[in-house]
Amino acid sequence: MSFKEFDLINADFEFLENWEDRYSYIIDLGREMPKLEESLKSEYNKLSGCASQVWLILGTYKKDGVERLSFLGDSDALIVKGLIAIVGSIYDNMPLNDISNADPYKMFESLELLGHLSSQRANGLNSMIKKIQDFPNV
Repeated sequence: MSFKEFDLINADFEFLENWEDRYSYIIDLGREMPKLEESLKSEYNKLSGCASQVWLILGTYKKDGVERLSFLGDSDALIVKGLIAIVGSIYDNMPLNDISNADPYKMFESLELLGHLSSQRANGLNSMIKKIQDFPNV
């Protein structure tokens, strides 16, 4: 599996020496994400278990004969939106057959991020990952 976008984020994280700068970087990732259209911010797309409002829209498309995940997300909190961007860097465009083999927690460990999230944000992150991992089976 190739994680080019995540690898770029990881390299940027290694360059940033303190957590204040890393949080600012996560917020910048959130600012760079496109906003979801209001019509997509429905209860159906809203993720439960998050302190902030989070919407995830998962779908599929075929490329080169392979069924892949399409991932869109948004939040009313910029830092959470940045976390969505990081999750998207792992899963967006991933072949559906690879989703169960991906270990996002190991990737987040490489960022040393898990230990720096509040319990509410960690719960929200877990909810995002669970929704993605359950998606192909729904």
